[in-house]
Amino acid sequence: MLRTITVGLDGSRESRAAAEWAAREAKLRGLPLKIVHVWVPVPEPMAQAPLLGTETQQHWTERVPREAAEGIRQRHPGVEVCTEQLSGHPGDALAEAAKSAELLVLGSRGFGGIGGFMVGSVGLSAVAHADGPVVLVRALEAAADEHEPDPAGVPSTATPFRPVVLGLDVDHPDETLIAFAFDAAERRATSLRVVHGWNPPSYYAYGTTANPALHEALALSAAEAVDEVLRPWRKKFPDVQVVEVCRYGSGALHVVEASRDASLVVVGRRIRRSSVGAHIGHVTHSVLHHSTAPVAVVPHS
Repeated sequence: MLRTITVGLDGSRESRAAAEWAAREAKLRGLPLKIVHVWVPVPEPMAQAPLLGTETQQHWTERVPREAAEGIRQRHPGVEVCTEQLSGHPGDALAEAAKSAELLVLGSRGFGGIGGFMVGSVGLSAVAHADGPVVLVRALEAAADEHEPDPAGVPSTATPFRPVVLGLDVDHPDETLIAFAFDAAERRATSLRVVHGWNPPSYYAYGTTANPALHEALALSAAEAVDEVLRPWRKKFPDVQVVEVCRYGSGALHVVEASRDASLVVVGRRIRRSSVGAHIGHVTHSVLHHSTAPVAVVPHS
């Protein structure tokens, strides 16, 4: 079965930006675009009201994805577009839709702290429970934002893509996550900036700043670990230029800083099945809320 780029749409500005991003990604990958609209049935007393009844709700829930699909077909010729209506809790329905998708794309609610996302409960739920990659797109995202500025300093889709940024954990590197980032960079014909934040072991922590030689040795060790993880991937993707950024301190902070000049940020989420539910992880959670570029969250074991 041919997989799709699936986007959740509710008619909001942020979901429309996500749909545009998804259409561009579908074209890059040569895949169909599926627009999914999830509606929550109104309570029975409200369903009896003439302006809030089932027929009125059905009219609007059908109109939103239909009009969006028509607009995308006009703006993105060559992209096959279909729609699907789902009902239930949006987070659960979208996570289920992600099972048959190459990517699930969702919109953020605008700007949060430090100029990044405000990720709502639906987005966080879908990210935490989806079995495949989920991309979050901020409300004001435009195609030109993902490209280098033109000679006059103005973003333009006629210029090359900005780099793809990968947040890498060398202690638990995952092939699915790394492959996704390299593939994204290759499709965009751009470089891959691999960001790793390192901290000394607890028994070194208090002596690192006072011992420059120790700090330098630990930094070199961290850089060598990054290089070792990436070495086979450079061979698999020889056309992708790799830039390694290995810095002392918070990995989340360094990834957020790198997002300011990125076309896409790629981070991972370890799949944990437990009685208390799924978890995103503090680094990915921070990047989701503060990145200024679209963020792809790739689940891995």
